[in-house]
Amino acid sequence: MIQVTRLNGLPLVINAELIKFIESTPDTLISLTTGEKIMVKEPVEVVASLALRYRHEVEVAPDPA
Repeated sequence: MIQVTRLNGLPLVINAELIKFIESTPDTLISLTTGEKIMVKEPVEVVASLALRYRHEVEVAPDPA
């Protein structure tokens, strides 16, 4: 999960694994695999970095077993 900021200033936590693509229109538009689109304040580079960091943390997390 990553935290971003909606255009109205409210924080939003989204499942990074559902991100299909991110584009600048000029606001940042996150398109999810569910078909939902979310406009956020963070630039494309920041959202991509957050998603990549999340993915890295999930991949290197120790096995609980």
